[in-house]
Amino acid sequence: MYICCVSDSVMKRRIFLKQTGLGLASLSGLDVVFASSMPKGYIPLIGLQDPFKELNKHKQMIVLNDRPLNIEAQAHLLNDEVTPADKMFVRNNGITPENIDLNNWKLVIDGESAINVSSFTLEELKTTFKSYTYQLVLECGGNGRSEFNPPAKGNQWTIGAVSCPRWTGVRLRDVLERVGMKEDAVYLAYHSRDQHLSGDRKKEAISRGIPISKAMMDETLLAYHMNEEDLPLIHGQPLRLVVGGWPASASGKWLERLSIRNIVHDGAKMGGQAYRVPCETVAPGTVVPDEDMCIIESMPVKSLLTYPKSGALLKNQKNLEIKGHAWAGELVVSAVYYSIDFGAKWHLCQLSAPVNRLAWQHFKSEIQFPKKGYYEVWVRARDQNGVDQPMVLPGWNPKGYLNNACHRIAVKVV
Repeated sequence: MYICCVSDSVMKRRIFLKQTGLGLASLSGLDVVFASSMPKGYIPLIGLQDPFKELNKHKQMIVLNDRPLNIEAQAHLLNDEVTPADKMFVRNNGITPENIDLNNWKLVIDGESAINVSSFTLEELKTTFKSYTYQLVLECGGNGRSEFNPPAKGNQWTIGAVSCPRWTGVRLRDVLERVGMKEDAVYLAYHSRDQHLSGDRKKEAISRGIPISKAMMDETLLAYHMNEEDLPLIHGQPLRLVVGGWPASASGKWLERLSIRNIVHDGAKMGGQAYRVPCETVAPGTVVPDEDMCIIESMPVKSLLTYPKSGALLKNQKNLEIKGHAWAGELVVSAVYYSIDFGAKWHLCQLSAPVNRLAWQHFKSEIQFPKKGYYEVWVRARDQNGVDQPMVLPGWNPKGYLNNACHRIAVKVV
């Protein structure tokens, strides 16, 4: 059995067609000039379909880049308590695999600190180990990058590179214990099927990892289902790591191999400044040496207003219910507040407990606006250690990571 996905190059052409409004119907009654010169099997650009339909993505998702493919949600699309697959962001580093043979697929586990080099088919993973289901937050480390100044290079995420689906799979800990680890094991690295953008098969697009202590946590999964269905290919089918509470780059997709390392992993995008921030606060625009950068681990406290959509217009009413989610990496959110006077006063929201550790929490509140006019609703979350979201941008860093400034929406009461 094979699974396939639209390639990134084809995706680019299809995005072009969507933006220009062209479609197959436009060919009706027209001759294809030079049709005799078309390569065998070639489909004219105008005949290609909507990329969102093929990827099963909501039509209001936003494409930030097509090579590699990166797609984000808008805040109002994330109102569901459990993120549906069609509203989950896509963060790729390489070229999406086009063909995966599920019948011959295996996960290999090796490395300097593996006692028994082993391999498992998908069926062996499902039948050998107990399955678990957790709702876990995945957020790109660069979510919110577009707000930094001086600007940081990379995908200019706004607020939509976050999600919290329900993941089902086997605990990574159980598999590692079956393989056996030497006492010098310090890191777990992943190796995936996606191809380097250069096309060089000897290069990996990304190969990151996590400390063994994080790998052994209950909620760290080798997931094969998302929201009770097989993983969509674009999200890592047939198997992916899910490392809740840490930057999503730790949650490798299209897994082919895991390596138990006796050093901090040195794979692609583990060194330099990738997924790292200055170990000490620096002034905006500072050039920071690589040796002064620290690997991002637990994500900071953050919240997101998902209802109503920014720009809401209230006619003949002064009351408004707001809704959203809050999360805090490895920690629990202890409170969420809202403000309608640009942060002068803050009011407590109703906040739910997480359904399990590392899931986001839902908040809501009823706002009464004092009179007609323009308002901004701001939200601010606080973690269990008493740390609040900043009202403005947090400390600048060269790669634009970890922006957890307060989210704001506009409301007009008329």
